[in-house]
Amino acid sequence: MRTAKRAQNRALDDADRVIAWQAASLLLGYPDERLLERRPLLRRVASELPAAVGGPLGRILDHLDATPPPELAAEYVATFDHRKRCCLYLTYYAHGDTRERGRALLRFKTAYREAGLVLEDGELPDHLSVVLEFAATGDPETGRRLLTEHRAGLELLRLALTDAASPWGAVLEAVSATLPPLAGNDREAVFRLAAEGPPEEEVGMEPYGGPVLLPEPKIRTGAGPAVRRGARA
Repeated sequence: MRTAKRAQNRALDDADRVIAWQAASLLLGYPDERLLERRPLLRRVASELPAAVGGPLGRILDHLDATPPPELAAEYVATFDHRKRCCLYLTYYAHGDTRERGRALLRFKTAYREAGLVLEDGELPDHLSVVLEFAATGDPETGRRLLTEHRAGLELLRLALTDAASPWGAVLEAVSATLPPLAGNDREAVFRLAAEGPPEEEVGMEPYGGPVLLPEPKIRTGAGPAVRRGARA
């Protein structure tokens, strides 16, 4: 107990961030049997992280423990499939379905390729679960940069989930705690995105398959098996 308390009170370090990103990637996944089986491990991980990160992760785990699986599944779909404001695709917030979003997606794909990872065909690279897994297991420095570049969108997603009283808002709270505090420009971007919403021009997405549902975002290494996640958007 004393060890856990000391862990909760200490400052966040780089190792904590990597662990938190991996846990958040899993917890943003569709709550299937595989995810639910990992709850004991995720609970242990959350208990060993500083409070700013481990506390929110513990809250979503409490919800997973207390809610029957069919209700969890319905709640997840209602949150992420049926609410545009709760979109898990990071580039959507800044660019909507426009040509600029296509260029932003290419930036993600290039970062994965340079780290020796390949996103499977037909999947968009900006799904938050995929980005978090990349940050945790691929290239933490580049992953953190990508997350920071989309800080305004992450904050807008966190606020949308909070406003909807969604338990998954706790996961975004944990992710936000791993990143630098919002600066002036970031705050302005959040306010602007909240007021205006993403652009609506629906062109320029053809090379990326357009806005599609991702049943299971996957990243694979050059010669290894796919790393599978249960997230859906």
